Amino acid sequence: MRNAALPAALAGLLLLTACGTEQAGGGPSAPSAPSAKAAGCAARPGDGSTEDGVAVTGTGEAAASGGAPRPCAAYTVTGAGTAPFTYTITFEFLTETGQAMASAEETVPAVAPGKTVRRTVTAPELAPGSGAVTRVEVLKVRSVPTAEAPSESGPCPPSGVRVYADDGDSAMGLRVVGLHLENCGTTPYELNGYPRIGLADENREPVDGIELLQGGESIAGGTGAEGPARPLVLAPGERAHSGLVWRNTVEAGDPVNAPYARVWAKPGAAPVMVTPELDLGTTGKLGIGPWKKDGTR
Repeated sequence: MRNAALPAALAGLLLLTACGTEQAGGGPSAPSAPSAKAAGCAARPGDGSTEDGVAVTGTGEAAASGGAPRPCAAYTVTGAGTAPFTYTITFEFLTETGQAMASAEETVPAVAPGKTVRRTVTAPELAPGSGAVTRVEVLKVRSVPTAEAPSESGPCPPSGVRVYADDGDSAMGLRVVGLHLENCGTTPYELNGYPRIGLADENREPVDGIELLQGGESIAGGTGAEGPARPLVLAPGERAHSGLVWRNTVEAGDPVNAPYARVWAKPGAAPVMVTPELDLGTTGKLGIGPWKKDGTR
């Protein structure tokens, strides 16, 4: 996570969650960065796992320059709905006994309704002594309307601003996900207040009954998402941050999970759909921090 919005003490305390990887404590640790680039995937056709329009169609190995071949898989993404969607897919590389050796996240942009896109995914470099990978499964699929897809880089959106969420942090039930905004346009961009948030479930349907509170301190202090809202102006190239703060405590009642959230940077702004994976437990509350220019607290 980009911890610019968090105090050093909290950043040191929090354990990195996995947005698109195994949750902390829920599987193997993230593999080290690849030291050799893989090219191509000699995938053998075969039946594999399918989920939400994504299907693994074969597994094999990809040659790596300067290193051992790495496990890979061929897969397809078939668009649904009535508009293009951007898919973010997490794959898990497993041994014959089902032990997870690695995971990898792929983004497939702008898949049109009814269109099937073919792609390949290659595992990160495996640790020495890792078991042999024999299959690849779809672990998680998240899809957002391409018109509302978050943008961290690339061409500037028509709105003139990029809005996206980071991976988030967690410690002892406390969750913090940063929201980030960059003025990538050519004119100043004014902010004065809190982003508007709309929660959505696995099917991107609205989640009701959650109390949206202004200020992260309404959930916990010291997260960097506290304080009053102040007017600010972002010159082209400048950035701002906010934050979502919650606890995943589960007591009486049914726990609420909202993997998606629509973000309106300010009234009248175009919405952006992010995937903060809000496991709100039975708390019924979400704290929303004010916009702050990067470099300020």
